[in-house]
Amino acid sequence: MTTSSRRTPGARKVAVVGVALSDCGRVDEATPYALHAQAARRALADSGLDRSVIDGFGSAGLGTLAPIEVAEYLGLRPRWVDSTAVGGSTWEVMAAHAADAIAAGHANAVLLVYGSTARADIKAGRRTSNLSFGSRGPLQFEVPYGHTLVAKYAMAARRHMHEYGTTLEQLAQVAVQARANAATNPDAMFTAPLTVDEVLAGPMIADPFTKLHCCLRSDGGCAVLLVAEEFVPDTAKAPVWVLGAGSAVSHTTMSEWEDFTVSPAAESGRLAYRRAGLGPADVDIAEVYDAFTYMTLVTLEDLGFCAKGEGGAFVGKGRLLRDGELPTNTDGGGLSACHPGMRGLFLLVEAVRQLRGEAGPGQVHKAGGRLPEVAIASGTGGWFCSSGTVLLGR
Repeated sequence: MTTSSRRTPGARKVAVVGVALSDCGRVDEATPYALHAQAARRALADSGLDRSVIDGFGSAGLGTLAPIEVAEYLGLRPRWVDSTAVGGSTWEVMAAHAADAIAAGHANAVLLVYGSTARADIKAGRRTSNLSFGSRGPLQFEVPYGHTLVAKYAMAARRHMHEYGTTLEQLAQVAVQARANAATNPDAMFTAPLTVDEVLAGPMIADPFTKLHCCLRSDGGCAVLLVAEEFVPDTAKAPVWVLGAGSAVSHTTMSEWEDFTVSPAAESGRLAYRRAGLGPADVDIAEVYDAFTYMTLVTLEDLGFCAKGEGGAFVGKGRLLRDGELPTNTDGGGLSACHPGMRGLFLLVEAVRQLRGEAGPGQVHKAGGRLPEVAIASGTGGWFCSSGTVLLGR
């Protein structure tokens, strides 16, 4: 049964009809604006629609007046804009905003675009690595002690290990399976096979995370076009419907985080499932933010794919592989494919490609050779500070 019958009756339905990546990985000669434009052109071509239909625009992370500067660069004059910036979950939250706007008639076609030259900028000396998000407001009480983003995730991982017996080998399995999924992705930066021993033997970044427990740094961009249902007959490909979405925030300072083993995905996922009329058992593939291996593990727990504390055992049995029980981060994720910054929009692109059957040698097939029908994309921002979850279906 297709998922279209589960969509909310009476509301204007919303579909994703165009997705694309810009050049990704090592892109030394392009500007972030150029990557935005490249991804936008490709997504529009993928949709088969004319640019004149675009009356909504979402962008974050570039320019003083984002998204106005980026829209101007692209030659767009939208009547609806969004510049929500909540880290890695930005794009799932923004997609939910766009879907609500389209459903309410405030916009007809919303283009979401992201691009970054994070890797090239460091290589060329235009920027340095980020040690903190800033030193004002509540963060001023943590920054003097060197409490970096990776250190916060490392502390949370240690708490999970302490409470539930999660092992380093189980966390390493997340990286190993992500690399296996990247092996058939022509856009992935790293595709060579990886072993648990190699992950554990890497240089220490923040105990217990070695280098391969952490996402890579790349260049790249992508774009997603969402439209109202009346535009679907004019599109080049079958639509992927937005079935439900949810967002949630938790904290900025670690002292305000009640439980290091629970992320805001527990709430954003619950809301998305309820609004879609679905549950974890209905999901065929999962695209989740994976800046660190622990992020994947705890997000899968919080989205209901296993009980709290059982994430280590769950990921340790090959379930995340393309032919596993729950194919997860099927393009290789931020651990192996690309991570140019706020990666959440890439999750939506990969989910749509999988549902369309356009993932090439990396395509997931379910029992009987059928294509996946329901995908979940869940982004995480900050150090589990925010979460956005979107359910998509054919």
